[in-house]
Amino acid sequence: MASSAAPGEPPPEPRLSLRSLRSDLAGPFDFTLAAGACAAVSGASGSGKSLFLRMIADLDPNEGEARLDGGLRASMAAPDWRRRVPYVAAESGWWRETVVEHFAPDRLDHARALAARLGVGSAQVDGPVIRLSTGERQRLALVRALVLDSPVLLLDEPTGPLDPVSVGQVEDLLRERMAAGVAVVLVSHDPAQAKRLGAARYVMRDRHLAPAR
Repeated sequence: MASSAAPGEPPPEPRLSLRSLRSDLAGPFDFTLAAGACAAVSGASGSGKSLFLRMIADLDPNEGEARLDGGLRASMAAPDWRRRVPYVAAESGWWRETVVEHFAPDRLDHARALAARLGVGSAQVDGPVIRLSTGERQRLALVRALVLDSPVLLLDEPTGPLDPVSVGQVEDLLRERMAAGVAVVLVSHDPAQAKRLGAARYVMRDRHLAPAR
């Protein structure tokens, strides 16, 4: 979790901060998340959970203010922001034939190590995307984000298609990243998962976000 400020010092900047983030479809959203913290968002299908994450990542049209460690999103090139605040969709997209083509060469060894920790072997990493199971695709999509060593992760139901052992492996990695200061926003319908990750819980209703009660 984020360290507290010393007496007399101002509190540290939130890792992620949103102010009046909105579009024609959702919001406005006012939201802050500290370094090392996790926020879990639940809500009915179509309530705007994925849209919220995509707006933060600047993948869907939106207005308002988003900041990373105090720096304005508007001051960064869009690809730079998306590398620092990556979004992992509930159904991962793959645009090349083989898995390894989705990783920069200098990050491939790191990707292999992370994949192994998530129970995905070298045969899958070196093979074609078409041969991956749904769960393998989901875990490797998470690896694509993790190798960026980003300060924020936006995860849309990252363990939805996974068995309990794989869920535990993913959560172990997320806790490690959080301990290193990474802030995580995830969509999850599992209150037990939110509790295991020490997450603050939110509910999306009619495309507006509120703390869960």
